Amino acid sequence: MVAPTGSSRSLLSRLGTSHWVSPLALLVLWEAASRIGLIPARTLAAPSTVAGTLFAMIVSGELPSNLLVSFQRVLLGLSIGITAGVVLALIAGLSRRGEAAVDPVMQIKRTIPTLALTPLFIVWFGIGELPKVALIAFASTFPVYLNLYSGIRSVDPRLIEGARSFGLSQAQLIRHVILPGAMPSLLVGLRYSLSIAILVLVVAEQINASAGLGYLINNARDFLRTDIIVVCLMVYAMLGLGADWLVRLIERRALVWRPSMVDA
Repeated sequence: MVAPTGSSRSLLSRLGTSHWVSPLALLVLWEAASRIGLIPARTLAAPSTVAGTLFAMIVSGELPSNLLVSFQRVLLGLSIGITAGVVLALIAGLSRRGEAAVDPVMQIKRTIPTLALTPLFIVWFGIGELPKVALIAFASTFPVYLNLYSGIRSVDPRLIEGARSFGLSQAQLIRHVILPGAMPSLLVGLRYSLSIAILVLVVAEQINASAGLGYLINNARDFLRTDIIVVCLMVYAMLGLGADWLVRLIERRALVWRPSMVDA
């Protein structure tokens, strides 16, 4: 038996056939079923129709303008949620009193489904932009808090004692020892927060939206435009993948000192 050469292995690796066979087969079956009428257009549009709709929405500017609105919502909600999570984790992780004051409340918050708060947020904040941003912020706070809090408490005590023996102040200790040690945990929490924010955005944009991807989905539902619905779902998926890629990029830069990141 002849072993594959290095160039052959490299070609197979670049093609990544094992990763693309099943998605491509699914698309072919989907298209074929749509063409012969097994899947009616009002039930699910064919891939070719979805691709044509995507192109038309991009050219007309309809998709970019609404995507920008959705991006602004999730960015604002994430900014608030991540900031709150970091501050609360620092308070709880660096002080026993802070832990007693913050952690019980955060654990109660963890048991409350975020989406169950939607009606209450509408009562409190109305049906404008505020409840949408508030839902995203509320949902994205706890993953950052929990992981950073755990990371702070997991920092090696010997590192802390060694830093104190060198005369570092509390602020210097937090900046140069505790936060770098807890950074991997913070990035894990950030990854979870970004994923959850995209999921909550899907629901939040169903609240009387006048622009955004949710607005497009609501209009498409009323007119049975499954092609537009699929396009918007694809964009939501791309947002999630893009968010995960961003965290991985930050991880490679921020954790360059870790041996495991050298070949990442």
